[in-house]
Amino acid sequence: MAIVLNKHLPEFEANATGGIKVTHQSHVGQTVILYFYPKDNTPGCTTEAMQFRDKFKDFTKAGAVIFGVSRDNMRSHDSFKEKLELPFELIADTEEKMCHMFGVVKNKIMYGKKVKGIERSTFLIGPDGVLKQEWRGLKVPGHVDEVLKAVKALKKSTAAA
Repeated sequence: MAIVLNKHLPEFEANATGGIKVTHQSHVGQTVILYFYPKDNTPGCTTEAMQFRDKFKDFTKAGAVIFGVSRDNMRSHDSFKEKLELPFELIADTEEKMCHMFGVVKNKIMYGKKVKGIERSTFLIGPDGVLKQEWRGLKVPGHVDEVLKAVKALKKSTAAA
């Protein structure tokens, strides 16, 4: 089942660092940011993780919880999280279930060969479990600030409702 903007997330279950299980219902009542990235310990992914880390308090204040998602295994995630002192958990989607559900698996050309890779993408899920916004094929510079702005706008609109 694919995700659709302005619709509830389909059922899923995933394991994250810290022994946490994340499901389509585990964080109802909170704004959730799922950011998909290609690989632990690569330059762009490290920069993106550090930017989310550096704005973590602002996201928390705005009522959001952050999860990074990649195909790396838990051991890789644990060391990446520790090395960068990430205050949020990382989901190990080793079987690509979430990657396919969110449609982030893309054919890429690397060194002249076609490979399946993860398109850097971020998804904003409202406290009601509905996908509110998505960013696909994004560039790292300025992205985290854009997501934070969207989280704050969502908080205002749900507070007004």
